[in-house]
Amino acid sequence: MSVQAYDPLADERTPEGPQFDVFLAGTVFLDIIFTGLPAMPAAGTEIWAEGMGSCPGGIANLAIATSRLGLRTSLAAAFGDDDYGDFCWRTLEEQESVDLSRSRRFEHWHSPVTVSMAVARDRSMVTHGHPAPMPTSEMIGKPPCSKAVIVTLSPEEPLGAPGSSCNWAELAHRDGALIFADVGWDPSGHWPSSVLEQLSLCHAFLPNATEAMAYTRTDTPRDALYAIADHVPVAVVTDGANGAMAIDSTTGEEAFVPAPRVTALDPTGAGDVFGAGFVLGTLCGWPLSDRLAFAEVCAALAVQQFGGSLAAPGWGDIADWWHEVREAARHSGAYGSSLARRYAFLDRLVPTVPVGAVRRAVATIARYADVGMAPQTPPAEGEDPDAPRVPAQKE
Repeated sequence: MSVQAYDPLADERTPEGPQFDVFLAGTVFLDIIFTGLPAMPAAGTEIWAEGMGSCPGGIANLAIATSRLGLRTSLAAAFGDDDYGDFCWRTLEEQESVDLSRSRRFEHWHSPVTVSMAVARDRSMVTHGHPAPMPTSEMIGKPPCSKAVIVTLSPEEPLGAPGSSCNWAELAHRDGALIFADVGWDPSGHWPSSVLEQLSLCHAFLPNATEAMAYTRTDTPRDALYAIADHVPVAVVTDGANGAMAIDSTTGEEAFVPAPRVTALDPTGAGDVFGAGFVLGTLCGWPLSDRLAFAEVCAALAVQQFGGSLAAPGWGDIADWWHEVREAARHSGAYGSSLARRYAFLDRLVPTVPVGAVRRAVATIARYADVGMAPQTPPAEGEDPDAPRVPAQKE
């Protein structure tokens, strides 16, 4: 069965519209994920992992998540000229349909690598890398016209800093792109509230509860949400298994959506997948509660699988999940009925999703992931046996 693209924005597109739906920039890592570890190895010992996967990580998690949801995605990143860089470039461009026209290959630059070890539903990581040979804004130049850009706020490269030259996100904003912002963990523990001043250029801000409370100096996620809403049109605070809450001052909506109940195996990239789903819902013009619910189910599907971008769902996975929810609602009592009501808006979308729509991909240097997956069928005659392949159905 061939893989078919589903375009959720097909009805919104015009010949004179933006070239891309989403433009991103950041660092791509080669992620190597070990799973099924009974414990972390003690000093001087060796243990065996039950499973292993490899895939592009870092900003690639977000680029793959948006592309699998049918958003036309362009990524600017530095890639080394080593085999790791070859693999990440090929997977992003050829398998995941991410535009890399603003990315660059650099000779003799070692691709960043992260090894992730999953133990007891948590993970530890070891990373090696060097600064990119060229600043991001210099590498991009003028950003391509896009509907949205997604950025990580930081004190080091602030948006809208007085007296500084415009960075790539500000240039994209001047051309009409909506800025969706998140923020990373602050290892210094200072959590400078000045970061919130950058939100004046942003359309939406999507921190998790810990980050939101730290930057706003509040004691609860909801108090943090109200504080953030004073700075940005759309404020979102995610709270893991507890769900997500948001305020959209452009429409007057306020919403809270609990997360679907799932067994979480690996939280890697869940925030990126949530953000991709929320951006899609925003560009589609959905009500705030539907945007949150869609983002939540995307993240819930991702955490049930191991490994960052490997776990990002496609529309085929979402359609499968919705069919299962509707069927289960007939027999599963109050919770199942509530879930079916909350996601009833998917009835408008799923019937138009092709049967062979994109599902989670298998992208590994070892030809297939053994992260809970079996080898795929042998390649057809004349097909490259080492080429990354997207399964037509879940393994």
